[in-house]
Amino acid sequence: MPEPPQLLVAGSVALDDRDGPFGKVVETLGGSAVYFALAASLIVPVKVVAPVGVDGAKRVAQAFSGRTIDIEMLQILEAPTYRWRAHQEHGRNVDLGSSDDIYDSWTPAIPADFAGWAFVGSMRPDRQAELMALLGGAQLLGADAMLSYVHAQPPEVRNVLRRAGWFFCNQEEFAALGGKDPEEFRRQWWLQGLVVKAGVDGLAAYTEYGVVRIPAVADRPVVDTTGAGDALAGGMLGRWSSTGGQPGGLQDALVWGVACASITIESVGVKGMAKATRKELEERVTEVEECLRRAS
Repeated sequence: MPEPPQLLVAGSVALDDRDGPFGKVVETLGGSAVYFALAASLIVPVKVVAPVGVDGAKRVAQAFSGRTIDIEMLQILEAPTYRWRAHQEHGRNVDLGSSDDIYDSWTPAIPADFAGWAFVGSMRPDRQAELMALLGGAQLLGADAMLSYVHAQPPEVRNVLRRAGWFFCNQEEFAALGGKDPEEFRRQWWLQGLVVKAGVDGLAAYTEYGVVRIPAVADRPVVDTTGAGDALAGGMLGRWSSTGGQPGGLQDALVWGVACASITIESVGVKGMAKATRKELEERVTEVEECLRRAS
């Protein structure tokens, strides 16, 4: 098999204030780039493109310690790290606002001549759209949505959607983007793939070859759902890139993505994914495969 393509994530590094059934956390590490990189790095090496303040840089280094994560393009800035506040209920985050001034100090940049696979995670949509343009030469280009930004900056969000090959969203985000029928939406935006996440009901991935459905893992505790979608994308793209990226490998890749999401939501924040091992991930993949067999 030829060498797998390089995998890159561009997204946010966050310090989150959140509360929910799990209690309350203050300035806990999060962000789309962090969750994605931790998941993907259990499978393949991954490059991170993101801004972080001096106040958050050490936390990122600790979380990434021992992983095959390249942080050469992680820009440490004098501005405060992106902050996000949310309240979690019924397995969903209610967005209470963010402080995203760091994006004003950041000039996004990517490695020269990058032509691998890339995922642009949720961040302020103007910067997200800028990165999508920079990554136009990627072999596969995926992107995610964030409900509050869909409402706040719809033109920029649609610009992201227009450039994406693969798009990941939950049901609320899909509806906010005007989606009704997923396959029609995929064709309308010329997407190679659309992944619609449905929490406890798993996910559905729509491509020109049909629909692939993967159930959520049964009988596992759900502590904190933050970051599940980014971990899912990291696991899926990491696995799929490592097995050749062919249509026949999509179901397997999605199983690995669901396994990463399952590990993530068992702990608060990035803790579960940061301490997970490859062996634990493989065991969770087996659980997802068993759920898939039962569902079919």
